[in-house]
Amino acid sequence: MKRRFFAAVILSLLVVIFLPSLSAQKGPAKLSPLEDLGKRLFFDKNLSSPAGQDCTACHGPKVGFTGQDEHINKVGGVYEGAVKGRFGNRKPPAAAYAGDSPKLQRDEDGNFVGGMFWDGRATGETLGDPLAEQALGPFMNPLEQNMPDKKSIILAVRKSDYASLFEKVWGSGSLDADKDVDGTYVRIGRAIAAYERSAEVNPFNSKFDDFWRAATANGLKVESINDSNAAGFKNLGLADAELRGLVLFNTKGMCSNCHVLTAANDKPPVFTDYTYDNLGIPENPENPFFGQEKKYNPDGKTWVDRGLGGTLDSVAKYQPFAAENMGKYKIPTLRNVDLRPSPGFVKAFMHNGYFKNLKDIVHFYNTRDKAGISWPPPEIAANVNKTETGNLGLARDEENAIVEFIKTLSDRR
Repeated sequence: MKRRFFAAVILSLLVVIFLPSLSAQKGPAKLSPLEDLGKRLFFDKNLSSPAGQDCTACHGPKVGFTGQDEHINKVGGVYEGAVKGRFGNRKPPAAAYAGDSPKLQRDEDGNFVGGMFWDGRATGETLGDPLAEQALGPFMNPLEQNMPDKKSIILAVRKSDYASLFEKVWGSGSLDADKDVDGTYVRIGRAIAAYERSAEVNPFNSKFDDFWRAATANGLKVESINDSNAAGFKNLGLADAELRGLVLFNTKGMCSNCHVLTAANDKPPVFTDYTYDNLGIPENPENPFFGQEKKYNPDGKTWVDRGLGGTLDSVAKYQPFAAENMGKYKIPTLRNVDLRPSPGFVKAFMHNGYFKNLKDIVHFYNTRDKAGISWPPPEIAANVNKTETGNLGLARDEENAIVEFIKTLSDRR
């Protein structure tokens, strides 16, 4: 009996000691030809008008494939497009860990799930893949890459140094700019989506991933962690403060109600259930879209971001559900939410970049509705989630512990 016990202890120690080391030392992921093509498209600065803006302008690898310009993050958090002076209306969402999002649909409880973009407008209905639809969205958006039409994009790809790779991947004649413009354009989107799903973009090699694998190897279910069983998860890769934060994340803080801890496709969790919620986030007065020319923002300073409700209002079959979803935005993955090139680097958070650090976000979730604490009013007051956020009763040290846990979700890059 003792022999088996000590053997189990040694196995646990080996998992903790060597698994993090292996994941940290693993070299760059080898890309398939399709993924490599997608990467070249993702980093091609000639697919904008004027040339000079690629996908990384809003989805930088060094910050987890979201906005990587600290100056912009410090203020509105919304990025300028290829044309100087033209801005979008939301902070760039992360392009990593997004590939499992299903097509936009109503679940059995009547909640909307899936789609891409903060408002779900890349529904997946057209291509059967929301991520591929999202990848094509910025190219012809006048507030982003501003290309005039699909043919112009295809011709730019034909002039690139990876044009031969395109035909190697999709076949001879697949880069057609005359007879099959729509088909060629779709192939561009599918290639970018393949890269965004690749192990290079989604390495699952964070400190949490090492912990999750160690826990799984010991027969433990991380999604079931709580105060009563937390001791069994000690010495598996998380520091005591981080482990305490995970327990609070999954219990008193109610974070895992939306940023779920359940695994998907035999991989660690991606920390989203792909649903939508109105968290009562205040309007960001520094959003440059308020000053956008009337052609793109006819409402000027009175513009209100309707979120999912705005998307549903534009789709006939979903219009009856628009009002109850106004002000709701897609639950983002928490992976890489704290990934930054240096400790003091400022990131922007939430759909409008209102928050600039994780401590303020957790404090907001905890105290938004607490008596004696004043926060600005929500951008849209209807449909605010008041059952899982607003007055959680967390002490300051508990808020800080949750933040310490969230920091373990950053990839090693």
